[in-house]
Amino acid sequence: MKKLALLVSGSGTNMQAVMDACQSGEIDGRIAVVISSNHEAYALVRAQGAKIPNFVCAKKDFPSVEARDREILRLLKTYDVDYVILAGYLGILPDFIIKEYENRIVNIHPALLPKFGGHDFYGIHVHKAVIDAGETESGATAHFVTSEVDGGPIIRQEKLKVYKGDTPETLQRRILDQIEHPMLVSVIRDLCADKIKVVDGKVVCK
Repeated sequence: MKKLALLVSGSGTNMQAVMDACQSGEIDGRIAVVISSNHEAYALVRAQGAKIPNFVCAKKDFPSVEARDREILRLLKTYDVDYVILAGYLGILPDFIIKEYENRIVNIHPALLPKFGGHDFYGIHVHKAVIDAGETESGATAHFVTSEVDGGPIIRQEKLKVYKGDTPETLQRRILDQIEHPMLVSVIRDLCADKIKVVDGKVVCK
């Protein structure tokens, strides 16, 4: 059974979907540790309720960003995790963590990469940019994390229609419910079943 680390920053709805799938047996894995960048993240309450070890690594609690990131790496090694899942995590991981877990860190980005990706595109800002650009479709992309923000090998991508009356909030909610949650579960399920690997920088699915 594979061991997962979930990195979170907010309410933890993606994390809850993974927790439920692990509990039901859909995912042959378990969440070994939850690490939050935010003391107020409701995801911590979810982890505590499920008796999952959980920690806060907030920038304000460390003398430097590197010190914070070194503590994250220490926790990942302590819990001997197989995969690191960015479940609504708003931080950017440093190269030394990415290299340690090469092709084992997964992110879900709420847009159709390579469109609307990069440093300035996160959370509600992504959906606002999509609507402002007059896009007729959006979606989500699961990808492995590399040193290029939102530029790693794409694992899976799904689309939905952007309606004329959509706001950033309605689009965000639809993508979360209809695409992000089931996509994250399916990707982790296949990772834990050894059905996904990276060959020459491209994802190969069995």
